[in-house]
Amino acid sequence: MIYLNNIKNLIKNHKKTIAIYGLGNVGGAIAACWLKTGAKVIGVDISKKLLLDIKAGNSHSKEPFVSSIFSKALKEKNLILTDNGILASKNSDIKIIVVPVGLKKYKSDLKYVISATQTIAKGLKKGDVVLLSPSVPPGTTEKIVLPILEKESKLKGERDFFLIYNPERIFEGRAIQDIEENYPAIVAGLGKKSLEFGNKFLKIISKKGVLLMPNLATAEAEKLFEGVFRDVNIALANQLADYCEKIGINFWEARKAANSQPFCHLHYPGTGVGGLCIPVYPRIVMESAKNIGQSMKILEFSRTINDEMPKKCVNESVRLLKTNKKTPKNKKIAVLGLGFRGEVTDKRLSPTYSVVDEFLKLGCQVTVHDPYILEDNELPENVLLSKDMSLVIKNADLIFVSTDHKKYSKLSKTSFKNTKKPLLIYDGRNILQNNLFDKVNLLSIGNYT
Repeated sequence: MIYLNNIKNLIKNHKKTIAIYGLGNVGGAIAACWLKTGAKVIGVDISKKLLLDIKAGNSHSKEPFVSSIFSKALKEKNLILTDNGILASKNSDIKIIVVPVGLKKYKSDLKYVISATQTIAKGLKKGDVVLLSPSVPPGTTEKIVLPILEKESKLKGERDFFLIYNPERIFEGRAIQDIEENYPAIVAGLGKKSLEFGNKFLKIISKKGVLLMPNLATAEAEKLFEGVFRDVNIALANQLADYCEKIGINFWEARKAANSQPFCHLHYPGTGVGGLCIPVYPRIVMESAKNIGQSMKILEFSRTINDEMPKKCVNESVRLLKTNKKTPKNKKIAVLGLGFRGEVTDKRLSPTYSVVDEFLKLGCQVTVHDPYILEDNELPENVLLSKDMSLVIKNADLIFVSTDHKKYSKLSKTSFKNTKKPLLIYDGRNILQNNLFDKVNLLSIGNYT
């Protein structure tokens, strides 16, 4: 086994090599953090395009410092890139799995976790360490990952290799800062030896220290609870915003005052909830609860509210059209934002897809603008995606703000000279400044006064 009291030096002196499986937004940041310590890292990803982008120095444009750290490490030969996961497993001592977990028919999809685990198992050696990072159903590490590793390698967990669960805790756009400075690392181990290694290992990069969990399942549940809390709070904000719209008061003013009380923390309402975190975690918990005969009514109701927001917001924007004697059919709708939230290039489960679909069902012509996303194969073929806003908004009957990119907050009435008159805007993120839109038909979520 790796000498526990000398882990930091062994890694820094390249006596032990770290392999990162998955170099996306999360895995890329984790790899960058270890490279900063001077570690030798093997970066593994099935996307040849991503590997080429990393080599070219333009891979993680919206995640500060990652691309530059990668470029420096490649020059210094501290970073090796490959799509051969078996070889990476054979040539590394510590394997970190950072692949996505999504949803398939509202159930957790562990295919990438299973695939990465199977690959690692084929190169697993005595003394190795396997660390799982994705958000997974409680029991996954011990009941799914461990059996695969043991069956394929013929080795025994805790006796021959360490197994650790360490969930990622990052906010896209500040991932390195979150890992290194903002939050303590959550660590659980298969046994005492795995836990001890995880504790010493993660303390190398986590300035906030480590929170040791009593078992793997508890750590897996903890990570899900973080996202569940946010999903429920967002649903509450969405329902309160709807209530304020109907009685003619400003939700945002009420929210600001309410949040001045330290026990109140109302979140933001919006067009929907996207990404592979907040909308996924409640589904994982609901699935797990269903397996033991328990219903999670609050989670179910919150998911329903948040899932219905794109349709609700589209319907409200259509009301704006009808108020101005326009029927939705054949009208051009310019949707601003494809990223699941502001300042990210990640469009997975973005509510914009539902927004677009709802407009298309009404017979509208739809164009989409995003300053950071250049291409997308999930949008319908007849929907234009462009970073050129003038092209997207040209002759538009309605502007629909779907994502809270900071660039949109600087828009004014003069930014939309080429739209049809009157200028109609639905702000689904309350990001526009009302004082910059005099004498304009502007609806903002939670603010219909």
